[in-house]
Amino acid sequence: MLSQLRYVHLVSLIGYCNKNGEMIILYDYMTNGTLREHLYDTNNDRLPWKKQLDICIGAARGLDYLHRGVKHTIIHRDVKTTNILLDDKWVAKVSDFGLSKMDQNNTAVSTMVKGTWGYLDLEYARCQKLSDKSDVYSLGVVLLEVLCALKALNQKLEEEEWNLAHWARKCIERGTINEIIDPYLKGKIAPLCFKMFMQIAESCTRDQGIQRPTMGDVVEKLKLALELQENADAEKESINTGGEYIYLDTLSFCIDVTNDGLWATNVHNEHGMTSDSTGTGTGLTCSSFEIDSITSHKTFS
Repeated sequence: MLSQLRYVHLVSLIGYCNKNGEMIILYDYMTNGTLREHLYDTNNDRLPWKKQLDICIGAARGLDYLHRGVKHTIIHRDVKTTNILLDDKWVAKVSDFGLSKMDQNNTAVSTMVKGTWGYLDLEYARCQKLSDKSDVYSLGVVLLEVLCALKALNQKLEEEEWNLAHWARKCIERGTINEIIDPYLKGKIAPLCFKMFMQIAESCTRDQGIQRPTMGDVVEKLKLALELQENADAEKESINTGGEYIYLDTLSFCIDVTNDGLWATNVHNEHGMTSDSTGTGTGLTCSSFEIDSITSHKTFS
């Protein structure tokens, strides 16, 4: 199956060897490494905001192809910044299909819970029902990681701050999300772009899958966020040609509990989404955060 997946935003399997004890899998070489290597704990130069946005769009497109572009939906199950690779032209490519699951009926699949803590869909963890919305949740965590340059899970912080998705939601509810934005990005994000980006991330990480957007929705809204940034930059450039400019507006975002929200529609529509009037989610506790993944990665066949 992997050898047949060919898409610009997926790392394609070229071949393999399993002879005389020599076990090798061969992929295209990704010159610029993983997305995580350009966010934190790195000596690499920081990437411009628009490039980071473009990378997020590419990752979402790769996942959307797995969900809708193949005969049977493929759910990645391990979307995270270390599984988003960057080639020599900074094109994002989703990699590592070791935990992937094929859904031949396009319905929720009952399966043993596998994934990585911090990115794991809480509904999937509780109910053991896997759907493409599980990948949407994980990508939402990636978006927060990009915006905040913080680990998805970090037990060295205060307990409230261990889980980035939970912490970000609390900050959104309090109207203090601007306080945990990556300092490097402050002044570089246009307010309208920021609002759109936060709406996407918040919606992706909602507790119930039915309240989350489809991956196709995420792609379109991320493209709109990039367009809003480009328009704002063009306006600044027209005023101060060739000069540096910053966005002084305070970046904040609050959940509007009186509104049905960005993605909410009638339950009978094509996406089957309902409104989330509370904007709150429940947590998932784990006895130990020492391990990176819940299960060991196995080759998907």
